Amino acid sequence: MKENNILHSIIQGEGNPLLILHGYFGSSDNWKTLGNKFAEDFQVHIIDQRNHGRSFHEDEFNYEVLVADLYNYIQFHQLEKIYLIGHSMGGKTAMLFAVTYPDLVDKLIVVDISPKEYQPHHNAILAGLNSIDFLIQNSRKLVDEQLSKFIPEFGVRQFLMKNVYWREKGVLDFRFNLKSLTENNVEVGKALPVGSVFRKPTLFLKGEKSGYILLSEQIIIDTYFPNNKVVEIANAGHWLHAENPKQFYDEVCNFLK
Repeated sequence: MKENNILHSIIQGEGNPLLILHGYFGSSDNWKTLGNKFAEDFQVHIIDQRNHGRSFHEDEFNYEVLVADLYNYIQFHQLEKIYLIGHSMGGKTAMLFAVTYPDLVDKLIVVDISPKEYQPHHNAILAGLNSIDFLIQNSRKLVDEQLSKFIPEFGVRQFLMKNVYWREKGVLDFRFNLKSLTENNVEVGKALPVGSVFRKPTLFLKGEKSGYILLSEQIIIDTYFPNNKVVEIANAGHWLHAENPKQFYDEVCNFLK
């Protein structure tokens, strides 16, 4: 196994391995603050999934390859009995990994996503990102101004701007693989395969103001994850770990300990 095909991660702390997977357009950077706190009790691995952050870029992008990447990572670092947290797209990866390799996962935490299929809904974001020409938008301010024509929400732009970096002197670029993410956008909402089950303890955390997990989906969740608990994070939308980090941290620790 080539080391350059091992996912990039930030590893800190000691104890049971706790692996964290970010969402679509995200990266390990989004989880640094919480990662530091979790590292007081666990060996934390904040991972960049393929085509994101500082991990490798590939044309192929779907949940099967994301699960294979995670399996390779776990084998490379010789981990077992892991705790796994996944947010949004990372939650989909985490769910598929848990039903595929149940022996490797002790406890699963899925953040604001359910096993169902979601229709593609990132069109404005993808249009905005693909409208950027770094020869023209050659400063962070100009990139943000261009994105604002497509994405009025300041918070969403701020989140996306974390992926803009100086590739070389005077030349900006995106850290994620925009070409692959655009071409494979339909993959991000795919449902968990019918008939798959993970019987170990599973915690679903949903944002009070988010529409990603509905009450009507409890039946679907029960089918795949019979040993589950769904907890609502107050005053939070889809980015609940950033919007209410204290309750998020407390719920995760209570569940894991």
